[in-house]
Amino acid sequence: MTTAETTMVENLHKNTGKTLEQWIAIVRRENFEKHGEIIKFLKTEHAFTYGFANLVAHKARSSDAGSVEDKNELIAKQYQGKEHFEALYEKLIAEIRQFGKDVEIAPKKAYVSLRRKKQFAILQPATKTRFEIGLNLKGQEPTSKLEAITKANSMCSHKINLSNVNDIDEEVIAWLQTAYDNAG
Repeated sequence: MTTAETTMVENLHKNTGKTLEQWIAIVRRENFEKHGEIIKFLKTEHAFTYGFANLVAHKARSSDAGSVEDKNELIAKQYQGKEHFEALYEKLIAEIRQFGKDVEIAPKKAYVSLRRKKQFAILQPATKTRFEIGLNLKGQEPTSKLEAITKANSMCSHKINLSNVNDIDEEVIAWLQTAYDNAG
């Protein structure tokens, strides 16, 4: 478990009086099939913030990086049927690692979270034809490549859609760098 995750688990217990394990048991008794159902339940029935609800949902479904022994297994599953995006992912990771030694790469079930002190971006093979970079750039005006995300409760404020490795240019790297810098 990362330091940030350990702190969240401790704060969950302080804020609710129940441990993570107790919340997981509560959620599992409800037999939810989807991640979003768990989040909605915890937010509406127990007044959770999104962050705590997301933590419990991932742990209850064993869909987070901390619940899987081989982190590469999560990444491999993301690219099944989308193998053409693996080179794009590898190039992005190589560029992002140059930002600093404090970049945390945390694979999830459907995407890879990039963290510093907080999450600054996600990398996701969204469909067979679209690779998505989600960025935390609150207050930033959209550009031709940088789209604003208007969905409520989104962990990212903007996204960049890519279709192949050649779409990675100086602008894409600059936006990733800006999000990284803002997360420090």
